Amino acid sequence: MLSIIPIPISEEIRADHDLSKSILSSIKSCGLTIEEFDILIVAQKIISKSESRLVDMESIVPSDRALELSKVHGKDSRLIQLILNESKKIVRLTNKHIIVQTKQGFICANAGIDQSNVSKDPRFVLMLPENPDRSARKLREDIFEITKKNVSVIISDTFGRPFRNGQTNVAIGISGINPIKSYIGTPDQNGRVLKVTEIAIADEIASAAELVMGKTLQVPVAIVRGYDYEFVKSDIEKKIEISILIRNENDDLFVK
Repeated sequence: MLSIIPIPISEEIRADHDLSKSILSSIKSCGLTIEEFDILIVAQKIISKSESRLVDMESIVPSDRALELSKVHGKDSRLIQLILNESKKIVRLTNKHIIVQTKQGFICANAGIDQSNVSKDPRFVLMLPENPDRSARKLREDIFEITKKNVSVIISDTFGRPFRNGQTNVAIGISGINPIKSYIGTPDQNGRVLKVTEIAIADEIASAAELVMGKTLQVPVAIVRGYDYEFVKSDIEKKIEISILIRNENDDLFVK
């Protein structure tokens, strides 16, 4: 049976916080223990907070470019400067949206910089982890050191989607799990060999976990238990990383 288990964390996550201990303590408080090959879905916000990615906009000096874009978009020029700092390029700019390609390669609004559920002080914003795969790997290794259990970690964040209303959670960092399940070369139920079917299971798991995590429930972690997946012991050796899910720009019809 597949289970999705919410794990509330009541304490405030701050810079240099030991997330592995907080998560394991919260799991214990729920009357649970980590099991072999559990999948931990962890909200990006607590990862970023623990990695000192909280920024006081008062410390940001906007460039001429940021001031120019601010006139078009209407956003705070300091926030726009942060978006520029965290981006490889602007993909689309309107008076409502700034869609960029982040340094990590994601196509998303505002370079993933968030102001909701971040701080009571409106001056502070939260940026994405610098390297979400590395963050996921460290958390997985720390949990193994404490529990001796092999788990996988997916760091999730909320993204909008082209051509569809409503946001959904997607994977922005992974460790211990191949993010794609490929059916290429296997026959369908009628014997026809599949040529292009690949399922983004890391995104599907992140999206499913959001059903119990929510945005206002103080549930930044969920356990997905009972899913049969390809466990990867060494991400680096197997070259398993979130970039596997990012379509090559040359093959993408929508960002050319």
